[in-house]
Amino acid sequence: MAKSTKYCTNCGEKIDIQAEICPKCGVRQPFVGKADKKSKIAAGLFAIFLGPLGIHKFYLGKTGQGIAYLLISLLTLGVGAIILAIISLIEGIVYLSTSDEDFAAKYK
Repeated sequence: MAKSTKYCTNCGEKIDIQAEICPKCGVRQPFVGKADKKSKIAAGLFAIFLGPLGIHKFYLGKTGQGIAYLLISLLTLGVGAIILAIISLIEGIVYLSTSDEDFAAKYK
């Protein structure tokens, strides 16, 4: 049975497990992610080192984009792979510099 309540980190009031802000004291609660959440470190490293193959896109559940990355890399004789490598490097840096809460909210 799943837990449906938690305690406010500021005032200790019993609140709903999904509450982002305590209704009693108004303090924002820390994000509690799911056990199957994606790792921003893994996504960032996949993007930086395997970016043109689209591995990071597959990992994040964006299969269509992953297939597009893979096809562009394979069919453009290297030129597309170079462009995708640059794009993926930037994506990897963005993944790694995003806060844990924002990353978890975007890539559940």
